[in-house]
Amino acid sequence: MSGNGSHPRHRLDDLIHAPVRLSIMAALAAADKAEFRFLRDTIEVSDSLLSKHIITLEEAGYVEVEKVFVGKRPRTWLSLTDAGRHAFQDYVSVLKRLTEGSPQ
Repeated sequence: MSGNGSHPRHRLDDLIHAPVRLSIMAALAAADKAEFRFLRDTIEVSDSLLSKHIITLEEAGYVEVEKVFVGKRPRTWLSLTDAGRHAFQDYVSVLKRLTEGSPQ
């Protein structure tokens, strides 16, 4: 999070605020888990860009990455951790306060 001021914007989580990471968090919040390719196609980014942002979210403890094989084909499944789900809910709550014009 950024800053310590009283305005709600100071409580926005900078890790989530980036457009691609916000898209990832929103998509994963709507499902228990999502396959990498599905998420890539859903949020319309390249493999490398999605990988970069997933690493950032994983290092923050917001996203869990599970690599499995289906037959001989690798699959990467992504899901929000409890901390990630909580952080996203807080982020959405702050955005609602901002868009409704609430000063606190």
